[in-house]
Amino acid sequence: MAHQVTLERPWQGLEKLARMGALAVAEALEGVPRSQWPGIPFLLCVAEKERVGRIECLDQALLPAIESVLETRFASTSRVLPGGRIGVVAALRLAREALASGDGARVLIGASDSLLSWATLEHYDRCGRLLSRGNSNGFLPGEGASALLVANAGGREQGLVCTGMGFGQEDANVDSDEPLRADGLAHAIREALIDGGAEMHHMDFRITDNAGEHYYFKESALALSRTLRILKDEFDLWHPAECMGEAGAAAGFAAIVAAKLSCEKRYAKGPNILVHLGNDSGARAAVLLQSRERG
Repeated sequence: MAHQVTLERPWQGLEKLARMGALAVAEALEGVPRSQWPGIPFLLCVAEKERVGRIECLDQALLPAIESVLETRFASTSRVLPGGRIGVVAALRLAREALASGDGARVLIGASDSLLSWATLEHYDRCGRLLSRGNSNGFLPGEGASALLVANAGGREQGLVCTGMGFGQEDANVDSDEPLRADGLAHAIREALIDGGAEMHHMDFRITDNAGEHYYFKESALALSRTLRILKDEFDLWHPAECMGEAGAAAGFAAIVAAKLSCEKRYAKGPNILVHLGNDSGARAAVLLQSRERG
């Protein structure tokens, strides 16, 4: 079983990633004149380099392939970020630096990824990590693409604002025999809170890339116990993967989109949201989001 994106033709491999990415980019840039697209930097997040079954020359080929489908070119400062699930936070950090330096008024960040190649599925199946009738401690593989157009918050009175970011490294990763203490995730969360001038109890709910494996839910619980100093009556943990499967680099974007939609449609638990993400290699990232409404 898997979550597969259905397109008008049965494209595979790089071509499918390009087609999915182009659809997401076109939607994100809806309302922006095509004549302005070449002036917008595009930070494209893709699978981490250590992913088994990763497409050869992905870093060099995917961005030009998306541009070809869209029949456009993006700014010369565009680049590919092979960060996997934490890629969206790395892209947000680079976008913040670019916007602060005055390098354009907007930055496009996006991702296109798939875990549905045979080599990738065979690896995860051999490791006992796929969800099946005989294995409840696993995930459903998926694929997807997403894109976000970001700009300086400035004095804006409404919108979803990124207020803090943090990164960490977990030595006791999912494949390790070391005891899990959530050091890396706790560090990423603390760094994001410091960056955003907030405390953990200020957050109203959490969104994560957890896709069903017990390891990552245990890590979330441990990280919470190490960062929350004032008890909260409830502190929801949302995981979009239950609807779309494990989508690699697109997973972090799905978490941010879920936050945005929940605030716009007014079913969010509050305006302050913590998103935390992690790769199998141990890389961890956290980002604070705040929904601002016109008073």
